Amino acid sequence: MTAAGGCGPPNACARKSTSAATRRLGGPPGCTVRLATTAPTSFNLQNWRFIAVRTPEAKARLRKLAWDQAKVTDAAVTFIVVGQLADHRVLPERLAPAVAAGFMPAAMVPGWEGAAKSLYHGQPQRQRDEAVRTATFGAGTLIHAAQAMGLGTAPMIGFDAPAVAEAFGLAGDELPVLLLAVGHAAPENWPRKPRRPLAQVLSLV
Repeated sequence: MTAAGGCGPPNACARKSTSAATRRLGGPPGCTVRLATTAPTSFNLQNWRFIAVRTPEAKARLRKLAWDQAKVTDAAVTFIVVGQLADHRVLPERLAPAVAAGFMPAAMVPGWEGAAKSLYHGQPQRQRDEAVRTATFGAGTLIHAAQAMGLGTAPMIGFDAPAVAEAFGLAGDELPVLLLAVGHAAPENWPRKPRRPLAQVLSLV
């Protein structure tokens, strides 16, 4: 069985942003984040972090920094999706499980670390771009993981990034890339707004 247009299972095309959500989640936030961390990252840096803002006090604090958007407090949890500046020095630790599992030769690790160093070291714009890219991959995967679990999501970029970083203890090499509210969708949500025709966004060469 495929979705409209014959492009995969029905649930694959069912995702939409949820402007109104309930405080009911139905499971620990770790379930969705575990799936989110299956997203790809450059060199397997895994340079992301997810802050699950759950308590009424913490959500109220975040809402003040997010242009008073009600979905921050209405949702069961609002994630601060954090990207970390790309740093080649973490690679031995991040690759150690692959070495321990036996499918990555230990002798390969220095080569990966050297390649990452040549790409990112002394390149602040590339480091920042990779932080944003990684966090976006993670957030996108989290969105579809939540959809598969019957949850709605609402990504937000309207917030005071420096203030969020300070209020929630982000390190100097971390960026709050976006907020993502997650919860069961409330009945008053609109259907998903129509997307542009495929012919306008896909080029075959």
